[in-house]
Amino acid sequence: MIIVWIILCIIAIAFAVGLTAVIADAIGKKESKHKPYGPYERFVKRGLDAFLATGALIVLSPVILVTAILVRVKLGSPILFKQERPGRDGEIFKLYKFRTMTEAKDEKGELLPDDQRLPAFGQKLRSTSLDELPELINMIKGDMAVVGPRPLLVRYLPRYNAHQARRHEVRPGFTGLAQVHGRNAISWEEKFDWDVKYVDHITFAGDVKIILDTVKTVLKREGISGGESVTMTEFMGSDNSAEVLKSE
Repeated sequence: MIIVWIILCIIAIAFAVGLTAVIADAIGKKESKHKPYGPYERFVKRGLDAFLATGALIVLSPVILVTAILVRVKLGSPILFKQERPGRDGEIFKLYKFRTMTEAKDEKGELLPDDQRLPAFGQKLRSTSLDELPELINMIKGDMAVVGPRPLLVRYLPRYNAHQARRHEVRPGFTGLAQVHGRNAISWEEKFDWDVKYVDHITFAGDVKIILDTVKTVLKREGISGGESVTMTEFMGSDNSAEVLKSE
C-alpha cells in the first residue's frame, strides 16, 4: 500500500510540474519560424517532457546521489560540468552534466588532450550516459526536451549552413535521431541531417521509438566515441550544402 501511495505521489508531483510547464510555455511563447508538425508537438510535448523529467528525477535520485558522490571522490570538485549551449532559436542556456574529465595540465599550465584527461571512470559514465542525468533539470526548466537535436557548442552557431541551422528551431534534447543512428560514430553532416529530419517530423510515436532505441543503444554502448578520438572531433563548418535525408 505504501508503494502505491509513493507512486501516486510521484505521478501527482510530475503532473503538477508538467501542467505548470504547459501554462508557462503558453504564456511566454515567442514568435518562431517553426511550424509545429501536429497537435502532439503543439499542445502535448512540452508538458509530457516536464512530466517525464520530474518523474525520472525523483525515481533516479538515489542513482544521481551515488553518481555525484563517486564523481567527487574520483574526480574531485566541481561535481557538475556547466557550460553555455544554444537552445531553441539559438537562445543560450546553461547545460548541466556530471563531470567526466580531470583538470590535468602540462608543464605550461595548459589542459592535456581529452584522451589523457578522460579516466576509465569518466569513460564508464559516458558509455552508460549517467553523466547526462543532471540534464533532467534542464528539461524541467524548459531549456531542453526529452527528444530533440543534441545541444552543441555556442561557437558552432556561425558555422552552420542554412539547412543545418534549422536544428535550432526546436528545443534541444536529451536524445535524438542522430543518437540512435550512430551517435558519435557518424559525421557531423549526417548528424545534422537527422536533426533536421526530426524537426520536420515530431510525433508521439516517433519520440517513443527514439527513447526505446536510445535505451538499446546505451545498453549496447554503440557510437560512444568518434573514430580515433575519445570525443567527437570539433565541427568546423561544411564546405558543401548538406543533403537532406529522404523520408523513410
